[in-house]
Amino acid sequence: MTGSADFFNEMREPDGSVRSAYSDYCQWYDGQDPKLLRRKHDEAETNFRKTGITFNVYGEDEAEERLIPFDMVPRIIDAGEWRRLSRGIEQRVSALNAFMHDLYHRQEIVRAGRLPERLLRNNEAWLPNMVGFTPPGGVYTHIVGIDLVRTGPDEFFVLEDNARTPSGVSYMLENRETMMAMFPELFLRCPVESVSDYPRRLAKSLAACAPECAEERPVVAVLTPGIYNSAYFEHAFLADQMGAELVEGSDLRVVDGRVAMRTTSGYKAVDVIYRRVDDEFLDPLTFNPDSVLGVPGIMDVYRAGGITIANAPGTGVCDDKAIYSFMPEIVEFYTGEKPLLPNVETWRCADEDSLKYVLDNLAELVVKEVHGSGGYGMLVGPASTKKEIEEFRAKIVADPEGYIAQPTLSLSTCPIFTKKGLAPRHVDLRPYVLVSPDKIDITPGGLTRVALKEGSLVVNSSQGGGTKDTWVLKD
Repeated sequence: MTGSADFFNEMREPDGSVRSAYSDYCQWYDGQDPKLLRRKHDEAETNFRKTGITFNVYGEDEAEERLIPFDMVPRIIDAGEWRRLSRGIEQRVSALNAFMHDLYHRQEIVRAGRLPERLLRNNEAWLPNMVGFTPPGGVYTHIVGIDLVRTGPDEFFVLEDNARTPSGVSYMLENRETMMAMFPELFLRCPVESVSDYPRRLAKSLAACAPECAEERPVVAVLTPGIYNSAYFEHAFLADQMGAELVEGSDLRVVDGRVAMRTTSGYKAVDVIYRRVDDEFLDPLTFNPDSVLGVPGIMDVYRAGGITIANAPGTGVCDDKAIYSFMPEIVEFYTGEKPLLPNVETWRCADEDSLKYVLDNLAELVVKEVHGSGGYGMLVGPASTKKEIEEFRAKIVADPEGYIAQPTLSLSTCPIFTKKGLAPRHVDLRPYVLVSPDKIDITPGGLTRVALKEGSLVVNSSQGGGTKDTWVLKD
């Protein structure tokens, strides 16, 4: 398997030789019986199905449950590459947290003319209720997922920032557990950094963000919308792994100025809520009055310093793709440094000149909704029909501020296991970052998503993508 000459192949050099990060793995792979590997591949899928690791696809068969395909060929990153990536990730996450504090206080970046005020005025994710309030420990973005793509040996770009409720970490953990169960000898041969302590690190990081009124051992709970949510497996998995309570809105109420959860011995105060409920549904007294997923009065307790909500309400601003286009300015404004991890070149359709360029080049560009996610609401020009392009053109013309466009990147490839052997497919990477008042903790690895269809650039599970175990090699 040499892959296409047009894309950076993470496993092999242009001459077909194996890159050093993959050398131990390839020696092992070449010595394996192909029939045994095929059987292991089928076993992995059966294991995932038994464990219940599925996700829901909305809009199809009333939230049909699907298995996220797992590919058993790891994506391998050497220690030096990871160090460089970590520095860039830490810089960006630090800037995002500082940015959130500024947006809800003096808005210095707007006053300095580095960010247009309209991006807040027209942004549903920006919450007036958070103005003037600082969360416990000054942390807004407790858990962040930074989506990265690679185009060359030292060329990594940030594709998206996920600071609202980044998902997928359960797949990172289950992928590793599955690999270790299937191929224990591989982990003796290859010195791989561990990811299995992520739940412990998450619990510790959240506890460090507890409000001042918390006891010495803060009580942490995971707030889920319930079993019909597409990420419910992850909510239950993380609560179990952290030793935290899994609660729904109906399990919580405000008691004596604290948020308390129902237990067999009455209501018990909660200090930190890791919420997987969107802002709109968090508190029916503050946001959507019809919500039954949240807790009436939780925002009053929050603003009074009686509880920590992770991530803070209003952090969805960071996920906005129009805000993303200003991230180089945001990083420099708050850190005083040039970004170590560049953005993908981005055209804002709200700008007249950019809009003209985008409309003239739709067939070559990727166009995304500013508030879109999950691979929905986007146009991949080179893979679209003329009719799809013209329909999307009409959407952009009707609402230019609602879209950004980017070039079609030459995403790097990693091998996947097929019946015919290894074959290159495009990948991205979502490392997970934990933020507490005195520390930014980056898990050595993350979730590699892979476009399983040959030639496809869309890695989202909702669009037919799969996942891989991500190995960061030790020094």
